Amino acid sequence: MHKLSTRQRTLAASLTFSGYGVHSGQPVTLTIGPAPADSGFLICRELGDSRKTVPVPVHFSRITRTTLCTTLDLGDSVSVATIEHVTSALSGMGVDNALISLDGGECPILDGSARPFVEGIVSVGLDIQPAQRKYIKIMRAVTVRNNDAFAALEPYNGRSLDLEIDFDSKVIGRQRMIFDWSPRRYFEDVSAARTFGFVRDAKVLRQAGYALGSSLDNSITVHEDRILNPGGLRFEDEFVRHKLLDAIGDLSLGGLPIYGRFRSYKGGHALNAHVLTGLFSSDANYEIVSAEDLPLEFTALDDLPDGLAVNPYLRSVRS
Repeated sequence: MHKLSTRQRTLAASLTFSGYGVHSGQPVTLTIGPAPADSGFLICRELGDSRKTVPVPVHFSRITRTTLCTTLDLGDSVSVATIEHVTSALSGMGVDNALISLDGGECPILDGSARPFVEGIVSVGLDIQPAQRKYIKIMRAVTVRNNDAFAALEPYNGRSLDLEIDFDSKVIGRQRMIFDWSPRRYFEDVSAARTFGFVRDAKVLRQAGYALGSSLDNSITVHEDRILNPGGLRFEDEFVRHKLLDAIGDLSLGGLPIYGRFRSYKGGHALNAHVLTGLFSSDANYEIVSAEDLPLEFTALDDLPDGLAVNPYLRSVRS
């Protein structure tokens, strides 16, 4: 493992994305910028008239709703929905610190995946920071259940996710993906997987105020036994890959990357949030460890996608 891989990273420059919320249907502009070492992911919302909320940590303790997306309370009756694709891109690409700012109540859905955010990160590159990377090391298994669905965090020598989904749909059916994390694998195998929905649910969802911005441009749309999107699927198992993308984003709300294994069957945003609550319910379940204390064979830190520049930390020197 390269010595610099144990240092924290932030964006080398700010990125701006404009689009619509998949549920609200409202226009929104989102900016992701650099943040100081040890700050983690921070978020604030612009309220107009040059006012904005105080940046707060993107943390599971702020989750207020998990229906179809993850929604956070920023305080003072201000919330932000559908944060998981943004945090998935940051966590998946090995970013430790970032400031997220937006001028609406929901993050833009863009193409329905994390790929636009990830391509932006590659375009600006990352800066290495002086502080050591820290991880949440799973010491004792934690499992939460809802009937036959479950989510679990378990001790494991690495960062792995094992997800299985099972839908009553000939198009989807039962799919499973086992994913050992590295930024390159996330970029190639996960980031482009899009969110999905069913035509049969569309009317009820819209009456309830969801999916108002959903379209074939940002969601895989399933109707009976076929895909309505003209280009079809990006992956044969794109559905489980997107669930994995969501899980990476949701689990990042633990505040630090998780060193261990996540397993899920028929999971989703609610179970992802509950398993974090279970994890932090006892100090015996986890330890906060430095990257330097991880096994030397943990080379995933050095496995980067092509084109991602990582700028070394240069300590200023006064003569």
